[in-house]
Amino acid sequence: MDFSLRAIALGVLPVVLAITLHEAAHGYVARGFGDRTAEGLGRISLNPLRHIDPVGTLLVPGMMIAAAAAFGGPALIFGWAKPVPVNFGNLRHPKRDMLWVAAAGPAANFAMALLWAIGLKLVAPGGVWPSGALLEMAHIGISINLVLMALNLIPIPPLDGGRIAVSLLPAPLAAAWQRVERYGFVIIVALLVTGLLNQLMIPFLRLGEYLLAALLHLR
Repeated sequence: MDFSLRAIALGVLPVVLAITLHEAAHGYVARGFGDRTAEGLGRISLNPLRHIDPVGTLLVPGMMIAAAAAFGGPALIFGWAKPVPVNFGNLRHPKRDMLWVAAAGPAANFAMALLWAIGLKLVAPGGVWPSGALLEMAHIGISINLVLMALNLIPIPPLDGGRIAVSLLPAPLAAAWQRVERYGFVIIVALLVTGLLNQLMIPFLRLGEYLLAALLHLR
């Protein structure tokens, strides 16, 4: 992974958009299904400052990037934004509607990956507006959004995939799986350190790549 100053500068816009729109999508869909908690706290917003967590979005990824740049080799890049608050009890059909609220974030990331892929075709050599810098930015935009989509679809609470699983499972299994959430962060960090997190993400990454290629007639 390239951690040059140029790559970091070109990656700022795609990363900020990926995080901001992912979180805002949760709040927007929750409002549509009856929960206005995020709206009342000003979290249905395109202002990235409302979604950035100083530790999870800036400090932890920054330290990992700095370590990779200093010591070389592949980096374990991990971070998080401030979760958009959702009171699932306010949803009109809490268990059913939870699926759509949870899926909104990954869906927003896939939509952004698709837009970056369209932009990539426009700025590639031979495109309408060829530009090396914009081409690199588009590649980053596609990658970061597919990675965020794949990560959040892993069915471990409190990731979005965990919420989706709780929504789909029969009530007794859903209740049992929801109790895993108290250990969710520890499980995710353990999977990250052991390299298993990447393996769990691969099927979702491949699915995203396949859908992009199919939609843009690249196959």
